[in-house]
Amino acid sequence: MNPAFLDELFSKQHSREPVPNNEVIASWASKLICLLYPELSTCSFGTAVEIKDQFDSLEKELINLLNATKACWDCNNHFIVDQFFEGLPEMYRLLNTDIEAIVDGDPAARNRFEVIRAYPGFYAICFYRIAHALYVLDVPLLPRILTEYAHSKTGIDIHPGADIDEYLHIDHGTGIVIGETTIIGKRVKLYQGVTLGALSVDKSMAFTKRHPTVEDHVVIYSGATILGGDTVIGHHSVIGGNVWLTRSVQPGSLVYHNAEVTVTEGKILM
Repeated sequence: MNPAFLDELFSKQHSREPVPNNEVIASWASKLICLLYPELSTCSFGTAVEIKDQFDSLEKELINLLNATKACWDCNNHFIVDQFFEGLPEMYRLLNTDIEAIVDGDPAARNRFEVIRAYPGFYAICFYRIAHALYVLDVPLLPRILTEYAHSKTGIDIHPGADIDEYLHIDHGTGIVIGETTIIGKRVKLYQGVTLGALSVDKSMAFTKRHPTVEDHVVIYSGATILGGDTVIGHHSVIGGNVWLTRSVQPGSLVYHNAEVTVTEGKILM
C-alpha cells in the first residue's frame, strides 16, 4: 500500500473532533418523537415531572450534538436549543393536523393509532418537521442527517428546507421527492413517486428558488413530476399520474397524461 496514501488517511483520523454517528443523531429525534407520540414505541412515563425530565435530557443532548458538529461558531447553542423547544408545541400542533389529514383522507386508515404506528408517510413527516425547525434556526448538517435517516427508512425524501404547511397527507409515499425550496400549502395530498424538483441543477442556483410551489387543497397522483422554481400549482387543482409539468397551472385545474392502452382480446395459446 502506498505510504503517502496511508499517511493521508491517518491525518484525516486526527484532524477533526469526533462527531456522533448518524444513528446516534437520529436516536435523539426518535426519543423526541416518542415523547410526543408514545404510540410509536413502548416508552412511557409515570408523571408529568418524568416527561419534563426527559425533555431536559433531550435539550442537553441537542446542545452536545450542536457542539460536536460545530453547528454555530459565533452564537450561543443554548439559545438555539431554547428556540427549538419553545417551538415544540406548534410543531406538535402541525403533526396532529398531518395525522388528521391522513385519517380523513385515506379510507384504509382506521384511526390515529394506526397512522402513528404504521404509516411511513407520517414517520417521514415527523422527521421532516423536526429537521425543518432546526433548519430555520440555521443549524447545519443535523437537519439533513435527520431527513436522510427517514429517507432510508421510508423511501420518502423531504429536504429540511422545504416549507410545508399544515394538514399534509402523504399516501403510500415510496419514492416521493420534495426539494429544498419547495413550498407546499394547506391540505395537500401526495401519492407515491411524486417529484417536486428543480428544472435545472446548476450549482449557481444554490440560493435561488428552484422547486415548485403547490397551493392549498392540491392532489398530486403517483408518478407525477413537477419541476421549476417559477412553477405554481394553483389551489384546488388535481395533477394526474405520470404527468410531467414545468409550467404553472391555474387554480382548479385538472392536469392529466393522455396515455393510450390497447387490449387485444383473444385466446392465449398453451
